[in-house]
Amino acid sequence: MVKGTNSEQALVGETSSHLRRRQQVTSTVQDEAENVGGDVGARSGTLFKLDLLDCPVCCHALTVPIFQCDNGHIACSSCCTELRYRCRSCTFPIGNYRCRRMEKVVKSIIIPCPNAKHGCTETFSYGKELVHEKKCSFTLCYCPAPNCNYSGLYKDLYIHYKSNHMDIENQFVCGRPLCTWWRISEKVFVLQESADGPLVVLQRFNKPGGWYVTVNCIAPCAPGVGEFSYELSYGTPMGGYKHIMTFKSSEMNRIHKVSFQTPEKDFMLIPHYFQYPRNSLKMTICIKKDMKEEGED
Repeated sequence: MVKGTNSEQALVGETSSHLRRRQQVTSTVQDEAENVGGDVGARSGTLFKLDLLDCPVCCHALTVPIFQCDNGHIACSSCCTELRYRCRSCTFPIGNYRCRRMEKVVKSIIIPCPNAKHGCTETFSYGKELVHEKKCSFTLCYCPAPNCNYSGLYKDLYIHYKSNHMDIENQFVCGRPLCTWWRISEKVFVLQESADGPLVVLQRFNKPGGWYVTVNCIAPCAPGVGEFSYELSYGTPMGGYKHIMTFKSSEMNRIHKVSFQTPEKDFMLIPHYFQYPRNSLKMTICIKKDMKEEGED
């Protein structure tokens, strides 16, 4: 005997603690209903508490298939497996009966991109907007200059930086090595491609084993934006700069803002014994555009 669904109980009773704080945006619920004359018309409503559509076990967005136990408690497919098909709320079996009504509710939810207020017009089914947000070109980027609170779309940020912070000596041209002197007192060193181009940030972290040096482009992870490779070299004056170490990367990481969290990967390690006691570091960097991005330009 197929058990009846109980979506109302699921919507009202199953509130999640919502471990990841999803942005509370208004969603549109669309449905079709038959009016008095027999015609099929569209109905819509508004749902404000989107976390009601999250799995109460893992707190991730519910996706088809959705299962329910005999008491009407729901869980996503992967959680049913993790729970060994025993409901966490009542220990009844779960994983045999689909909650068809809840599946229809989830499918009917249309979510705008979290960056809609910045100009993005994309809409998605519930849960899929998070995948888009990571690659959305309308994601805000933050100025890397000290004591500057400016944030905006990446192109606007590049114009802002050139107008307010740019040092002509710190401009780079793709494919040409740039020799720079990085003061020891500065933890962040910013380069900008000529003509209001992308911002590339070098950061230095002083650790027991030496200096960690990272290279990142401030840009959204959208296709064709800020896609670079680079080669970074450090030379010590001992022996007439004959002692040189080099770090290469075929893909420069892209970030939205400068972070001072110690990197776990993708960094150049300059051991203390290789450092020379002076006020500046001599660094040479050669930045190259991704061939696909050049083709799009």
